[in-house]
Amino acid sequence: MHQFTISLHSPFLHSFPSHAHSLLSIFPSNPRLILPISSPNRPHSPFACAGIQLSLPCHYSTSLSSPNGVLHNWKLRSLGLKNIDVATLGNLCVDIVLSVPELPPRLPEARKAYMEQLSASPPDKQYWEAGGNCNVAIAASRLGLSCATIGHVGNEIYGNFLLDVLRDEKISVVGMSEDIDVTDSSSISYETLLCWVLVDPLQRHGFCRADFSDEPAFSWVSKLSTEVKTAIKQSKVLFCNGYGFDELSPSLMVSALDYAVEVGTSVFFDPGPRGRSLSTGTPEEQKALHHFLKMSDVLLLTSDEAESLTGIEDPLLAGQKLLMSGIRTKWVIVKMGSKGSILVTVSSISCAPAFKVDVIDTVGCGDSFVAAIAYGFIHNLPLVNTLAIANAVGAATAMGCGAGRNVATLEKVIELIRASNLNEDDEFWNELVKNLDSQEITFLSKMVINGSNNHLNRIALQKVVSDLLPKLESAPLEGKVAS
Repeated sequence: MHQFTISLHSPFLHSFPSHAHSLLSIFPSNPRLILPISSPNRPHSPFACAGIQLSLPCHYSTSLSSPNGVLHNWKLRSLGLKNIDVATLGNLCVDIVLSVPELPPRLPEARKAYMEQLSASPPDKQYWEAGGNCNVAIAASRLGLSCATIGHVGNEIYGNFLLDVLRDEKISVVGMSEDIDVTDSSSISYETLLCWVLVDPLQRHGFCRADFSDEPAFSWVSKLSTEVKTAIKQSKVLFCNGYGFDELSPSLMVSALDYAVEVGTSVFFDPGPRGRSLSTGTPEEQKALHHFLKMSDVLLLTSDEAESLTGIEDPLLAGQKLLMSGIRTKWVIVKMGSKGSILVTVSSISCAPAFKVDVIDTVGCGDSFVAAIAYGFIHNLPLVNTLAIANAVGAATAMGCGAGRNVATLEKVIELIRASNLNEDDEFWNELVKNLDSQEITFLSKMVINGSNNHLNRIALQKVVSDLLPKLESAPLEGKVAS
């Protein structure tokens, strides 16, 4: 069975409400826990990742059949060309989405017992979904971007499922295997990571990931392979987030960042909830976080995360501090949920209210948002247009249930943009920008009178919509990297 090591400080556990308490005897009555499955037998090898292994020389085009029979293709036109729009680093997992009467308790021992009981009886495959950075890749691919995922996928039933999903979404997979002796290594170290997404009757979520030791889950990966370097070099954007540190060592994460900088690949970094624990973690973790915050081209954070890292409550001022503290930082983007989002550069601030939608599930919204920011970055869209499409993609995902294959479709995004229903809150935005009289501010607005007011430049939503729709409607015609 899959083993779980869970502690109060585990980065895999977050979003639990403070009033979650005693462990209930929920499992016999949970209709979703119906299929006990033992861990499948398979070779104990780091080569068990069934994803693609990129190979030299350039102009290479072939088909590789994985050990489990899943077929993938990789087309390399030239090592000098950036043929991949977005590559994600690490954080490839299978989400198991379950409805539970109550989220896991707060006390470590009770929480550990809860998860051990849960993992002893895995659910039917219909409750599995692609998770982690797969969400970013799927959302980006649906916008017409060519995508690759870099990470470890095990050669078992969960890995096969994940590869099938990514193949169907036209996303390539680059494995992280190394030529190492694994005689004394536990097979668990090479299995596909699972994330238990637990949803209570009030639609609150708990996320519980397998933690195999105090070390990163894939500590056996000690260097970037030639295949991984090739994928990074061929990508326009490399997306990394804080959860990557749960799988890969800080030194390896930094190596990927530094190599991306060396070969001219833009780095997007979203520290997520993990940012707080990294900032107070080991000296190596703190140093790596500091390096990412300084050397990434684009930083993406929630307002709470921005405050946690800067000590500044005001999201605009926090964004400006992160920008000025960076060495290569071009954009700092702060997500503010139902209020909208802001994008801070050295010379300007762009603000975009969120779209009004009936929210079903917020899982995957932030990942979808990232994908759309990458779309705007790659296509050099006006900043406020980039925020508008990102808000729309995030909102469209919230209208569905769960992440993975449930993230926003292009059709849903186009429908939402056409409807042009902004959640405008003038009082909130006026309060937010009142102390920035000397800064140029571009603001997306449904109603525009005279276009601008001193330093505040209001952009009509209808103009943004008329600019975005032709691009989005042509997205299905754009070429993608085949999986």
